Amino acid sequence: MLETPLQILYQDEHLVAINKPHNLLVHRSPIAADESVFALQLLRDQLNHWVSPCHRIDRKTGGVLLFALSKEADQIIKKQFESQSCEKTYLALVRGYLPDEGMTDRPLENDKGILKEAVTHFRCLQKVELDIEVSRYPKSRYSLAEISPKTGRTHQIRRHFAQLRHYLIGDKTHGECKHNKMFEEKFGLNTMLLHAKTLTFEHPFTQEKITVEAPLQADFLDIMDKIGINLREF
Repeated sequence: MLETPLQILYQDEHLVAINKPHNLLVHRSPIAADESVFALQLLRDQLNHWVSPCHRIDRKTGGVLLFALSKEADQIIKKQFESQSCEKTYLALVRGYLPDEGMTDRPLENDKGILKEAVTHFRCLQKVELDIEVSRYPKSRYSLAEISPKTGRTHQIRRHFAQLRHYLIGDKTHGECKHNKMFEEKFGLNTMLLHAKTLTFEHPFTQEKITVEAPLQADFLDIMDKIGINLREF
């Protein structure tokens, strides 16, 4: 159980957005049957109100997570996510030096093996070189990326950056094990360095354009401080 309440970023009578901690599941899942604590349960108990997640972010991803407070709001917002009209930005630490900006539009397979359109834009915010040997290289290089996925495929950011060989640090499924291990041993990393920074959507009843922004959490900031990247300006 979390020791502190979930941080609420936005709330009205229809919607509530939280800053989901890293390593917290959104809801009960058969792939983590041993877990008993979920964002849905915690928020429901905190508000003493029915809630439903409007979208998903990975267990190890922190940041903006939007919930509906009514079934009508839930249906309307989920249609926005399905139509890809919501705008999202993320921050991530990736292996290697990224170009100043770029994009990839390689299709990704869904769970039925069908290729689906997938588009991810990114820009490099900072670069860092560490005097730490990883694999056959005497030094290791990393980039802080701001990422804007234009589609919403499963693990899209993680898979696209793996295709680019700029693996996300802490990604145990699509990442690079030697760099992950180094961050665990040298810096105490126990999550994935991916943060859902902003979410923009149209309010289901007022049609107002709403942007919710999540501040970076302590575990992300701690690793960045240790490797010499100042994230407090982002």
